[in-house]
Amino acid sequence: MSKTEFTTAATAAAMIRNGDTVAISGNGAGMISAEAIFAAVEKRFLETGEPRDLTLVHSLGLGDRADLGTNRFAHEGMVRKIIASHFTWSAKIQQLIRDEKVEAYCFPGGVIQQLLREIGAGRPGLITHSGLGTFVDPRQDGGRCNFRSLENLVELMQIDGREVLRYKPFKVDVAIIRGTYADTRGNLSSEEEAVDLDIHSIALAAHNSGGVVLAQVRQVVEPGALRARSVRVPGIMIDAVVEEPGQQLFYGIGYDPTVSGERRAHLGRLAAEAPKKLERRIIARRAAMELRPGASVNFGFGIPGGIFGVIAEQGMESDLWMSVEQGVHNGRMLDDRLFGAARNPDAVVPSIEQFDYYSGGGIDITFLGMGEADASGNVNVSHLGGNLVGPGGFIEIAQNAKKVVFCGTFDAVGSQVSWQDGKLEVVKAGQIRKLVRNVERITFSADYARQHRQEVLYVTERAVFRLDADGMRLIEIAPGIDIERDILPCMDFKPLMGAIETMPLSVFA
Repeated sequence: MSKTEFTTAATAAAMIRNGDTVAISGNGAGMISAEAIFAAVEKRFLETGEPRDLTLVHSLGLGDRADLGTNRFAHEGMVRKIIASHFTWSAKIQQLIRDEKVEAYCFPGGVIQQLLREIGAGRPGLITHSGLGTFVDPRQDGGRCNFRSLENLVELMQIDGREVLRYKPFKVDVAIIRGTYADTRGNLSSEEEAVDLDIHSIALAAHNSGGVVLAQVRQVVEPGALRARSVRVPGIMIDAVVEEPGQQLFYGIGYDPTVSGERRAHLGRLAAEAPKKLERRIIARRAAMELRPGASVNFGFGIPGGIFGVIAEQGMESDLWMSVEQGVHNGRMLDDRLFGAARNPDAVVPSIEQFDYYSGGGIDITFLGMGEADASGNVNVSHLGGNLVGPGGFIEIAQNAKKVVFCGTFDAVGSQVSWQDGKLEVVKAGQIRKLVRNVERITFSADYARQHRQEVLYVTERAVFRLDADGMRLIEIAPGIDIERDILPCMDFKPLMGAIETMPLSVFA
């Protein structure tokens, strides 16, 4: 007999109490995001002032940079504390953190997912190497992101002479998850979604903490209508199901079976162009030169997403095994706000399993963004210009890949370059330097990379650097670039230099 209640979004929202810890799932532009329930929770708070003083937990960023996703929770008094990995999609949450209106703790995305699994399993937190040497290490900030955040949620330990971190467990009162279908026994399937993410670990944490699991689906079906293998969360773990017939795959985009993996479209060379913007195209093409046949390759959000187009343009897909942290393997990877999904994927696995693969060293080469880098080779993508961005899955990926290629423009805000007559010209230097003496926070630890003998490159449109034992070494410059005019005056430190090559002309074609 099913214990699951089939109800409205408003009734589900009323199950959340003041002070509850609420874990939610979702990614980017509405992927597997329970927007109808989020909207009902927000509406209840605006009308009644409840629920208030919530602790909001999510592993990846979700929202539209305006009103949806975690923006629904961005009201003073509604949330007291946030534990998350990524904040780009919610400027309103970022503002609350800057204004010291909420406590904010930022951990790696995979750590949050795995910690929820450990909480659900009743184990004493998550013990891992992920985060060592970065801002989440208690010897630095311990993941605390503003003055109001005082709790010690992570501790340094030694096991068999090896340093590790223990992320401490907490009680989860409410899980809000989404699937495509639920049957009348409460079994939930995400078979037509772009990704699965962490819906099972979130539900497990809440259910086994004695909390409630609220699920949104597009349609409720009869028992037996779902294939047993397609059920992602069994009905015994789900307390309430909200049917939302208007549910979309992404914000403003309907369901597409070529994204969920149910059908394979003939894509040809659709969307197979390298990035149109000159700087991004140069970086993507130069970074792609580091690829080798047979490599297990990961891509991060932002400028590295442009490498998908280069790979498709050059017909290299069949020579590589590509993946992203959301759980997608191969296919025509989508970029920008749809990053994390693909058309014609080979496999879509829960992101928690993807992070296990990454954490254990399954990636040969990763291409990641670079907010700023310093003289030691450290990289910051999580705290930029006084704003909390968060690392998402960056830390697990960067710490454990055999080779790391950071991709970013040489400087930012107003920077202009042009390509003509076989030369790159810096028309205007950017207002913000990205190559600084010391990064604002360490999201990638150069010392950790050296200890683990990782190969690390830093690719910009103007120059390429390599991590050496003593810091960053300049190894290539673009044709037409003068080191004394275009490189050194635009950096806060002088890089190591020796033999310096010219970037290949094919990069600029």
